[in-house]
Amino acid sequence: MTHAQTITNRVIETVARHPGCLLEELVLDCPELTWNQVFLTVDQLTRTGELLLARKGPGVYVIKVAPHHPRVSKGGERDKNPAERAS
Repeated sequence: MTHAQTITNRVIETVARHPGCLLEELVLDCPELTWNQVFLTVDQLTRTGELLLARKGPGVYVIKVAPHHPRVSKGGERDKNPAERAS
């Protein structure tokens, strides 16, 4: 797994556990990542439709995993990929 995939998975898993979190909360929940890494990953994932931003107030947006996201189950936990299922 590449470093970028690890960051992406970490962000998606964290948002799945805390749907409706603010960017600042997401950054605090991922202390091993820089603010820039989190922001760029959220930006990329919203552009691809994997994460959704919803306006909560003026200049305040919450982050959610898209309901159709293949890596996250309804319970909010990341679904295992086929390689992980085998172990």
